[in-house]
Amino acid sequence: MYEPTQLRTFLAVAQTLSFTQAARRLGLRQSTVSQHVRRLEDAAGRQLFTRDTHSVELTEDGEAMLGFARRLLEVHEQATAFFTGTRVRGRLRFGASEDFVLTRLPEILEGFRYDHPEVDLELTVELSGTLHERLAAGKLDLVLAKRRPEDPRGELVWRDDLVWIGAERLRLDPDRPVPLIVYPPPGITRARALEVLEREGRQWRIVCTSGSLSGLIAAARAGLGVMAHSRRLIPPGLFRLPMAVPPGRAEPRARGNAGLPDLGKVDFVLVHGRGRGPAEAAANALAAAVLAGGERLRRSGG
Repeated sequence: MYEPTQLRTFLAVAQTLSFTQAARRLGLRQSTVSQHVRRLEDAAGRQLFTRDTHSVELTEDGEAMLGFARRLLEVHEQATAFFTGTRVRGRLRFGASEDFVLTRLPEILEGFRYDHPEVDLELTVELSGTLHERLAAGKLDLVLAKRRPEDPRGELVWRDDLVWIGAERLRLDPDRPVPLIVYPPPGITRARALEVLEREGRQWRIVCTSGSLSGLIAAARAGLGVMAHSRRLIPPGLFRLPMAVPPGRAEPRARGNAGLPDLGKVDFVLVHGRGRGPAEAAANALAAAVLAGGERLRRSGG
């Protein structure tokens, strides 16, 4: 019912939100990309994208198809590998950012190990910025991490709002510097938090620095300050704080939190190493498993 070629094209459009960029990525004509999407929509009997001359967005049915397409392609690749006798093997150096410590990433990795027992998987958990540096230095083969806004590399796993979080009873004094709980450099959320506060002319002070997510969570739960974090991955016991009020809008009820500036969006991506060695097949297989399990990554592992 659903052709793998059409599913791959659909994923490329969903990840780039651009028919032009998807065509460039796949090496196809834009008309071919449009045809693949149209045929997939005909097969599903649903509209998967809303599009005009300026933008492309997934519909609710498109969001649902996103998960199905990833799983269907993963099963297709597994079946192809099984019946062609091509076994994935070798050493794979995989890096995942601290953000995924509390998600169901371990379940995805366990499934990958079961499906590919001959792969020697080495996991590194680090800051996103550090992982990108290690990947560029050839010390990792595949990275799952946040992406800097100016960095075009990587396959989009999902895009999320970056929000301010803190303890439920935390109240900020608008006349005092914002107390920040941050990763050390080159943390991506740290850089974004400092950038938006500087741009808004808000004073700040760092009250806690930790390279461990558990350390940051402990400081935030203790009410020491606020931290920038993915909206879908807010740890238990912490809450989203209100942001600044746009002109003409009513003030939020929690006025004691002094309206923090908007942090914008954050992209979580898979980035492959530049080398095309023995680890390439294993990296491709793990990337497919992560993309297929994308919904599980957005939920707590507890």
